Amino acid sequence: MACPFLRDPIDIGAQVVRKTIRTKRLFKDRQNPLSFSEEYINERYHFSSHCIVYLADLLTPSLRNDTLRSCALTVMQTLCIGLHFFACGEYMHAVGDAENLSKSTVCRAIRRVYIALARILPDFVKFPGHCSQQEVNDGFYRIAGLPNVIGVVDSTHIPIKAPSGPEVSDYTNQRSFYSINVQMVCDSQCLITNIEAKWPGSVNDFHILQKSVLYHQFQQGDNITQSQMLQLPSSMISACLSYLPYFSGCFDGQLVADNEYPCLPFLMTPYLNPKPGAESCFNEALYETRACIKTTFTTLRSRFGCLKGLRVSPQSACDIIVGCMVLHNVAIIRKEAPPCFSWMPRKNPEPVHCEYQDGTAIRDSIAAELFVSCSQVF
Repeated sequence: MACPFLRDPIDIGAQVVRKTIRTKRLFKDRQNPLSFSEEYINERYHFSSHCIVYLADLLTPSLRNDTLRSCALTVMQTLCIGLHFFACGEYMHAVGDAENLSKSTVCRAIRRVYIALARILPDFVKFPGHCSQQEVNDGFYRIAGLPNVIGVVDSTHIPIKAPSGPEVSDYTNQRSFYSINVQMVCDSQCLITNIEAKWPGSVNDFHILQKSVLYHQFQQGDNITQSQMLQLPSSMISACLSYLPYFSGCFDGQLVADNEYPCLPFLMTPYLNPKPGAESCFNEALYETRACIKTTFTTLRSRFGCLKGLRVSPQSACDIIVGCMVLHNVAIIRKEAPPCFSWMPRKNPEPVHCEYQDGTAIRDSIAAELFVSCSQVF
């Protein structure tokens, strides 16, 4: 008998065997990007199928087409194109080849996705967090014992292509590449609670904080608290002055930062030259608390490959960054599996001498009260 695996077997028996062992071909539904295995979906989009369905339901009002003319993309197709770009950071024509679409269609779909995500930013990025402020304080306290902490603030540079126009030098940072300097505040669960994504790479970190709404809320609340304090009887003022610095602004708590920022009543930074004992222990506790924001930065770059380098205009880059922040919070809230990344050794920040010394008294009192045992050891 002839071999049944040849293209045109002559023997009749071989043809019978070939028809018997022939398997039925399965055709994937290209209009449903979730018709693949869960492993394939996670590798392609960095989200599970259940989370993608949740995002599709959430963004349907913004991504839905009025008609189906010209084979318009479905909500799921549009969303998955955007997630594919965010996850891989490839060129748009490469994303189009993978999704079997043209580059212009991919560009429009990605833009619709990050604009839709920016609209729901207030629902997922809230300060001081989605839970109560006491729970936020307790979460930070469990890390290293620092009290009254409601957030960790820091900035990171997102590389972009060289912008056109006279402002090209504004986007050149200290490391001599073009970037957007993004300020973020996170809680102990690495959930982003505040974001400023609009400043060129040459802008100083503290300048971004000074111009932010969060800074003015703290400052405005300080003025309100002091004015209310002056209306109290003189016998009560002295008793309340010791607690005045802790009621910083509209929020009853403090931020934690590195030495790129000054020490303020609502912003705790490390000692520049710590003495052995309480000051060294305070710095160690503050570094452990600040690890949350470093973990957040690493997780963002691992989950969203596009943040390693955006080849778009600065304005579009800012919108894409905001969209990725929203997706990051969605992943944290829905307990999505974190991406794999390698830990980097911790480096203490270089001392930066600032002329602002308003918060040093508060820092000294915290170090003396909480880390007095360290002083006795040394």
